[in-house]
Amino acid sequence: MPRTARKISSTGYMHIIARGIGRQILFESSSDYRKYLLLLQKYCNETNVKICAFCLMENHVHLLTHSEKDALVLMMKALNTTYAGYFNNKYERTGHLFQNRYKSEPIEDERYLLTVFRYILLNPQKAGICNASDYTWSSYSLYEKNTDFMELDLIRELIGDPMQYKCYIESDNDDECLEWDYSKRDDAWAINEIKSLLHVNNCTDIQRYDSVSRNRALSILRKRGLSIRQIERLTGISRGIIQDINK
Repeated sequence: MPRTARKISSTGYMHIIARGIGRQILFESSSDYRKYLLLLQKYCNETNVKICAFCLMENHVHLLTHSEKDALVLMMKALNTTYAGYFNNKYERTGHLFQNRYKSEPIEDERYLLTVFRYILLNPQKAGICNASDYTWSSYSLYEKNTDFMELDLIRELIGDPMQYKCYIESDNDDECLEWDYSKRDDAWAINEIKSLLHVNNCTDIQRYDSVSRNRALSILRKRGLSIRQIERLTGISRGIIQDINK
C-alpha cells in the first residue's frame, strides 16, 4: 500500500515528531544529545530549515520548524540517517532506530503556532522530569539568544519580552495558552515604543543617526521586544543591519 502523502503547511511551519522504533531509547548519554543537536544545526544550515523550538526526550524528539517542504524532507532524512548510523555504530546495534516515518503536522495559524511552541517546551514538565526551564535538552533557554539555525522573530513578536515568555510557557492552565493575547504587540504598539524610547516624531528618523547611535537605538528596540520584521518595516532600516545587533 502506498504511503499517504504528507500534508503541506501553507505557512511553512510544521510540528515534527520522531520516535524510537518500539520505544527504543534514542539518547543513552549526554554526548548523544549533544551529537543530535550538532547534526540538527549542521543539516538545518545546509538546507535552510529554521528551528523555532526543540525538545529531545529519551525516546522521541519534538521539533517546530519553518521551511519549504522539500527542504524539510531533505533535512530530516539527513538528520535521522546520520544520527542512526552514529548511534548504531556507538552501541553496536543494527536495524532501524526511528519508528517508520517521522510524524509531521502542519501549522496554519498563529494561535496554533503558539500552542505547539508551548507544548514542545513543556514536554519534560508534563512527563514529570523537571520544570520546563530546568531541562537541558530543549530550546527553553534560547528565547533571548540569536542562533544561526533558529528563528524566533515571529514568536517573540507574538509572546513578548522574557517575563511574558516565562509566564506564557509556565502557566498551568492550557486554556491560557489558547487565549493568549498575541495581538498586544502589533504595529501600533511598536510605533508607540519607537517614538517614546528614542524620543523621535517619526519612526524613520533613525535613518539619520550615525552608525553608532543607530545601532544603539536598534539594540534598545530589540531588548524592548520589537521583532526584526517590525523594526525593518517601520524604520526602513535593512534586515541585515538589524540582525547584526546583539540583544
